[in-house]
Amino acid sequence: MLTIARWVMRGTPYAVAGAAVTTLIPWLFWLGAAIAALVTLRRGLSPALPVIVAAAVPSGWWWVQGDVIPLASVLLVTLMAVVLRSRLRWSEALIVGALAGAVMIQLGVFLPPGGSGEMLDQLRQASPEVERLLSDLGSQGVDTEQLASLLIGGVTGLIVLIAAVGCLALARSWQAGLYNPGGFREEFHTLRLSPRELAVLVVLGVVGAVLELPGLGMLLWMPLLVAGIALVHGFIGLKGMNGLWLVAFYLLLITTWPMILIVLLLAFIDAFANIRGRLASRN
Repeated sequence: MLTIARWVMRGTPYAVAGAAVTTLIPWLFWLGAAIAALVTLRRGLSPALPVIVAAAVPSGWWWVQGDVIPLASVLLVTLMAVVLRSRLRWSEALIVGALAGAVMIQLGVFLPPGGSGEMLDQLRQASPEVERLLSDLGSQGVDTEQLASLLIGGVTGLIVLIAAVGCLALARSWQAGLYNPGGFREEFHTLRLSPRELAVLVVLGVVGAVLELPGLGMLLWMPLLVAGIALVHGFIGLKGMNGLWLVAFYLLLITTWPMILIVLLLAFIDAFANIRGRLASRN
């Protein structure tokens, strides 16, 4: 993968071509988004604009075809790359990305063109069980169309945010591999939320609950989760443990909800206790 980064960084025409071609190919939009993020991280927003546009135009075509994920991912990862370049803090980039994703959910960006009503009708016709479930919810006074819109928007927004974080991590690792070997590992292993940043997430979550903005609650836990994953990486690195521990960790994280809750709790504690800092000082 580093060969791709080295090729696109030979000059703007190479980066433009790489971003345009990869975002045009189905399921390779993440590579184009990572290229746009790499150029943004290395050169800044203004010099990277041709590359961002080259990634956004094919992604916009996919949006017209009904797939909003590529363009939303390109825009979100670019925003996060700008914040990371200027502030040099992963935590701030993650918070801004989660907030932007929540705004997209609230604006209905991720809803299908015909709204959720048409999709509900298709589900009713395809499955008698879904028809009974929706009828039961409707008899209890639940607005099934609003619920479906919330679920569709929330799930799609979560996918976009995960894709954007992954693309940003890939771009940052490329940047480190080309210009600062080992820098990404060190940067990620020390990622943690400060108490002030954690307070911002809590306040935003409360505001979302009071003002009935569910998009905030759906995505604001993501920065804390990424900080928890970084904590596990840092702990394993400090202890010199085998890489199989990371494999086992990700298997549990993907397959079990309790592990996600444990990681969130550890990241919350780490914001105040600085677990890696204490371990490093003892070592």
